[in-house]
Amino acid sequence: MGFTKNVLLVTFVIAIIGFQVSKGQPLVPIFCIFGDSVVDSGNNNGLYTIIKANFPPYGRDFVTHQPTGRFSNGKIATDFTVLKGVRCTEAMTAHCDEAQGKSACHMYMRPRTIFGNKFLIGANFASAGSGYSERTANLYRAISLTQQLAYYKDYQSKIAKMVGNDKANAMFSGGIHLLSAGNNDYLQNYYVNPNLYRQYTADQLADSLMTSFSNFVQTLYGVGVRRIGVTSLPPMGCLPAAITLFGAGSNQCIDRLNRDATSFNSKLNNCAQALQTNLPGLKLVVFDIYTPLLDMIAHPIDNGFFEARKACCGTGTIETSLLCNARSVGTCSNATQYVFWDGFHPSEAANQVLAGDLLTQGFPLIG
Repeated sequence: MGFTKNVLLVTFVIAIIGFQVSKGQPLVPIFCIFGDSVVDSGNNNGLYTIIKANFPPYGRDFVTHQPTGRFSNGKIATDFTVLKGVRCTEAMTAHCDEAQGKSACHMYMRPRTIFGNKFLIGANFASAGSGYSERTANLYRAISLTQQLAYYKDYQSKIAKMVGNDKANAMFSGGIHLLSAGNNDYLQNYYVNPNLYRQYTADQLADSLMTSFSNFVQTLYGVGVRRIGVTSLPPMGCLPAAITLFGAGSNQCIDRLNRDATSFNSKLNNCAQALQTNLPGLKLVVFDIYTPLLDMIAHPIDNGFFEARKACCGTGTIETSLLCNARSVGTCSNATQYVFWDGFHPSEAANQVLAGDLLTQGFPLIG
């Protein structure tokens, strides 16, 4: 689907959602986010880790023109979708106002003293550097999925104290819970760890990650969650950093890495289907980001972009986190022309296109 069609689709979907919210009929009561840097809105800012994005030029095209901890020049994909799917009451207006550059799902890693009404519309538990594997998160001192789930249970307890058990249970069962993980398990662990690479085939790794995914879903289900979305792996072999690190001098997508991603995605879909079958009342959607991102990379001009191989920040090869900084030589002046902002992450413009696919694919979660 071309860029123009995607924008029109997003506009159409947002118009429908906005109408329902204005009628006092929110699509979902809360939106909670788990996972890695693709959806982290700043939880890593206060962690002792080098995997951060709380410095320029990150955030330069954000509404505030300030770095927020998002791994983007501006908004991430969930910023374009979250605000449209939750109810913003009058008391929440300041927290739901997109013009102020605030996401409806607030970072959870804040001093506990400021926990308040804004968390009634959702929370973000994601941590850059995390993955399905505990080992991956530990390598980068990120918040593991296990710990993110512990924070979520703490969040549930606080919400229940604020609104009562019955209302809280309705919020948790009716709310959407989104997970983005897996990329780091491969690119920042498996492929760069000779011991792990020799110990497991990519297929065996995928099987072990499916166990972690299944445990994650079953844990959420056990605490009352019934609507879960999970993103697929992207075309890993087409990420600028992956081509630089593993492409042996080639300037093309690495087929081996993309095959690993498609194999993982196939297993993810099968696992999700089995979980839905075995867990009554569960709505579980696998969001395909592989196909739309690959289309942007293969046909940038058709999607409104100029550059799909190099990222905007620095030389566009391996820069991410500390390597993408205010002194990065060669950083582009107009990120809207680039599919990638840094070596691993899409630009705000690409995130907006991906958000359109997330919205349309997510309809089963709100039906």
